[in-house]
Amino acid sequence: MVTLVGLGTEAGDLTERGRSALLSAGKIILRSGKGSAAATLDALGVRYETLDGAFPRTRSFETWYKKAAAYIWNAGKAEEVVYCCAGAVGEDRCAQYLAARRGVRVVAGVSKAERALELARLPGTAFARVSAYELKETENLTLPAVIYDVDDEFVAGDVKLILGDRVGEENKVFFVRGGKAKKVRVYELDRQKGYDETAAVVVPALPLLEKSRFDIYDLQNIIRRLRRPDGCPWDKVQTPESIRMNMVEEAYELVDAIDAGDPGKIREETGDVLLQAVFHAVMQEERGAFDLTDALTELCEKLIHRHTHIFGKDKAADEASALSVWEANKKKEKGQDTFSKAVNDVPACFPACMRAQKVQKRAGKSGFDFPSVSAAAEKIVEELKEWEHVCEEGDERKAREELGDLLFSVVNAGRLAGVDCELALKESVQKFARRFTALESAVIADGRDITALSPAELDGYYRRVKAAETDETGK
Repeated sequence: MVTLVGLGTEAGDLTERGRSALLSAGKIILRSGKGSAAATLDALGVRYETLDGAFPRTRSFETWYKKAAAYIWNAGKAEEVVYCCAGAVGEDRCAQYLAARRGVRVVAGVSKAERALELARLPGTAFARVSAYELKETENLTLPAVIYDVDDEFVAGDVKLILGDRVGEENKVFFVRGGKAKKVRVYELDRQKGYDETAAVVVPALPLLEKSRFDIYDLQNIIRRLRRPDGCPWDKVQTPESIRMNMVEEAYELVDAIDAGDPGKIREETGDVLLQAVFHAVMQEERGAFDLTDALTELCEKLIHRHTHIFGKDKAADEASALSVWEANKKKEKGQDTFSKAVNDVPACFPACMRAQKVQKRAGKSGFDFPSVSAAAEKIVEELKEWEHVCEEGDERKAREELGDLLFSVVNAGRLAGVDCELALKESVQKFARRFTALESAVIADGRDITALSPAELDGYYRRVKAAETDETGK
């Protein structure tokens, strides 16, 4: 039989139930012989063994905890065993593993976290509670929080780095140890005079205007504030329809920043894209449709369900097979049981060149495709002749239709050649704008009026600019 007893953080914390369990135990095992927990048992006059130095060859703390839990459980098969830890039972990882087993009794004890909050004069407040040893694995630390088990300067250093990123190095927190609490800045956490099992860090909630680091929920709250009746006159009257194109503009600005290779600009534009997404989530929340958490939940579920080669039983040895798994899961998820459904699912608001390439690619998976680039190029010639013919007839509607067919054919050939047609056209536009700018500069340098030049003269300038650019780039 195994009983778990939390000894609290001070000698007087031991409960009568805990005392009774200890006095009747066949064997007492203590998490560590250092600190107040050992002093409590010494004062009680009972014999005990500790886990200090046990299982030295472990790959991680988690492995150690599992081995210790197994050792204690096996010992409990032969006699009454009490496993003791500082603080509350729920704050000890080894005890958590044991508590999950059937038949284990629990005497919870006084919590390290609660004692830290009491000393910081914040009892009863809704704080997240996490061991410093588990902080690195706590990917999304919610605030306010109390971090216990800050028992040496190296652990304190880890806590400092994580909190520095989460709340900012200059922000003040409470450092609690030995029955006292004091305010320190985050960067000072690993510069304290001493650390033991009673040491903890209490991170209180910060008012919005005092924060130096923010998360996506801060952004959500800012937008909610701006949308209130007494909020921003512009923000509070916007609708999903009124700002829908803002997302397109911000997405393009992010792409431009990526193309420019400017990390600072990428950071800024990424934030602007997030602003639009959260803005729409808040507006839908106001309508009772969904909220930000709903959107994030659906996104995470989608990522898990489509990456079955990571989170499931599918296999993917390379990029191509990973994409194949993704596409198969996506089709199943969206109910795309025909190729037509996949083709018609390409968003109509995409730039025409991009949409054409995606439609062609999805249709091509059915086998309806050109066998080669040269075969697709022949279609370009055919469509060009048809377009020239209708242009000679002067039929504007037919000219637009045939030009569309011609452009579609060009995209088809580019796709089969492995070219990103949207990017190719974008680069050509940029190249033309650059060359035209150089052309006009050359004309002005010659003291001439560009509008007075003949087509042949303009072509001559263009060729000079192109030749000069080729000499510089070698292309």
